[in-house]
Parts: sequence; C-alpha cells; structure tokens
Amino acid sequence: MNARFLGIGELVDTPPVAVVVDVMRAFTVAAWAFAQGAEKIVLAESLDEALALKARHPEWVALKDGPPAPGFDTVNSPGMLRSMDLGGRTVVQKTTAGTVGALAVKEAALVLCAGFVVAEATARVLRARACDEVTFVVTGEDGRAEEDLACAQYIARRATEAATDAAEFLRRAGASRAASELVERVRRGVHPDDVTLCLELDRFPFAMVATSEDSLMVLRPYPLPPLTDETSI
Repeated sequence: MNARFLGIGELVDTPPVAVVVDVMRAFTVAAWAFAQGAEKIVLAESLDEALALKARHPEWVALKDGPPAPGFDTVNSPGMLRSMDLGGRTVVQKTTAGTVGALAVKEAALVLCAGFVVAEATARVLRARACDEVTFVVTGEDGRAEEDLACAQYIARRATEAATDAAEFLRRAGASRAASELVERVRRGVHPDDVTLCLELDRFPFAMVATSEDSLMVLRPYPLPPLTDETSI
C-alpha cells in the first residue's frame, strides 16, 4: 500500500481513498456519538450551516469546538458526550480541523474518518479492500499535528503489518501539543478525561465512513464482520 500523509492545504487532487484523521478530538467524539446511539453525523461546513440545520431539525444534536454557545447542544468533547443518550439521533458536527478535512476529500471514492479509538477497524477496511493508494489527511496544525500524524502512520502500518506495536505511536500522541493544551485547559470546552479517551486504542469495533447524502456529507458507523469474513467488507 502506498500511503501519503498530507495536510488539508496540501490536497491538490481528489484521492481515490482518503483516511481523515483527527484524534483530539473530532473523530474520537464522532465514535463516542455512535457508541451512545447516534444514527448518523452530518459534517457541517460552517457554524452558520450547523445552526441552520439545527433550526430546520430541532431534534438534531448540534456540537462545535470551544465553549458552549447559543444554538448548540454540546461541545466537541468525548468526556462530555459519553454521558449523553443519543439513541436514534442525528448529530451535526462542526470542528476546526476534522470536519474541514473530511469535506476537503468528499469527492473521494472512499472516505474514512479515524482516530485511535477506531484504528484497527479502519486498518481492516483498508486491508480488506486491498487499497493500493491511500491518502491520510493529517488535519491538525496544518498537517503538522503530531497526534494525527502518529495515528495515521499507525493505521497505515496496521493495514500492512498486523503485528505493529502501538506504544510508540500513542506515546507521540500523548506528548503532542494538542494533548498538552487539553490537559492544561488552554482550549475551552474540555473535560478532564478527554486526552485519556482520545488515546484509548481500538475502543470501538467499527470504522466510520463518510458519504454524500442529499448534498450533505454524512458520517456513519461501519460495523465489521468477524475476521474470518473479512473478504466480504
């Protein structure tokens, strides 16, 4: 598998397969939303679009980066989201990096959104589909976010080498600027458990696939069959 690791601003063409990585915290939050029962996540292009969608669909749950704000139900924090009952609900998510990265590759034939919590499931999809060319979108810090790059490199390695040890990749992520800012509460809308939750390897047994639905980019969980049936993915 030929893997490219690019920041959002470095994307000059539409890749056939894209894995969009945002460890801290967009796609950790997305995975927790599905674990809490969400049916789907609409990835909004702007705060205004998120609010407009919420206005049209009051029953939807809208979340954003930063502190709580009028019109939004919660913030982009796995520690806060894990206590919410989202059974059957639609979530609208707008973040600084993760949702932007997914929308930047929305024309790709396959778009996977990932963090450490769904790393193995994501790698299994890449293995099963025998993807030759994969672009990993490192969303944070203009493509320099160490936690996103470490996770992307780990998934790429796992897609070809099943015995890859995650310890060094997790160490890099835990020592990242984003992790420090969350621990030190430099960022707002933070739960004390956020970093720990973002570094919980393979917490969930599903991958997350984004597709266009009625002009919106929609993220859904992608349950995986038993390992013996992997060729059917």
